[in-house]
Amino acid sequence: MPLLGLLAACAPVPRLPAPVEERAPFGRAPAPAATAPAPGTVPAAQTPGDPSQKLGAENAGKPGYYTIKPGDTLLRVAVETGQNWRDIAKWNGIENTSLIEVGQVLRVVPPGADPVAPAARGVATAKVDARPLDAKPDPTGAPAPGATTGLPPMPPAPTVSPITPGVISPGAAAAAPPPAPAARAREADDDITWAWPASGPVVMGFDDVKSKGLAITGKPGDPVVAAADGRVVYAGSGLRGYGNLVILKHNNVYLTAYAHNQSLLVKEDQVIRRGQKIAEMGSSEADRVQLHFEIRRQGKPIDPARLLPPR
Repeated sequence: MPLLGLLAACAPVPRLPAPVEERAPFGRAPAPAATAPAPGTVPAAQTPGDPSQKLGAENAGKPGYYTIKPGDTLLRVAVETGQNWRDIAKWNGIENTSLIEVGQVLRVVPPGADPVAPAARGVATAKVDARPLDAKPDPTGAPAPGATTGLPPMPPAPTVSPITPGVISPGAAAAAPPPAPAARAREADDDITWAWPASGPVVMGFDDVKSKGLAITGKPGDPVVAAADGRVVYAGSGLRGYGNLVILKHNNVYLTAYAHNQSLLVKEDQVIRRGQKIAEMGSSEADRVQLHFEIRRQGKPIDPARLLPPR
């Protein structure tokens, strides 16, 4: 055999690395490969047996239910729907309130409540001292079209025989029903007397896009007072963009929010009276000292200037 062939035959054969095999511990099935969550999603909140997980897609879009969107928190859902975040957690059996899932459907009305009733109410202007109401009643006393008065329908007026000119038939005066008082066209929840939450000048008015409320300026530590009687449903800094925030619930319809405070003087579930000091003005999450004040009707921001009394 030639010398080159002999050397080639004696050269060591290179060894390839053995294939790596992942083995699960004895008695266990291998864990499935982890998949990256979709961009913008929030970690799942509930355990498989949680009642809120049973509210599936069939309830999405229905009155009384809310579908979680990217960026939502339970507090933001509560503000958007005009509810207390603790109540929403209770109605849906949520234990870990910091974890909710995009696409999850939550009940936002009490179990057994009529979810259509709040939406069916006509928007009425709340009671204001020394100021005419924006909504004028019909001259006949009838409620505005589509308004819900909560009273039984008026019976039809009885038929009256033709009256001879100059002669009043007996009982004719009683035939025409008296005009209904204006209060009949009002909802009890709209009967609120409002007060200004701060005494400083308004530097920014309400705007559906730029500002959901009023910006009222002042000095650090200026008093911030409750605009109406109510109960504290939130006091903290967990809602991004609002800084130190107080939210009061006045009834089943109205919430007020007081943002960017320097310090908070109330706690959740505390009963508050109109004009009571609840915070001190500051600049938390704001570029200047100011109070951002919102009035929300059924979760929707409305112009506070429509309800507050003139200065």
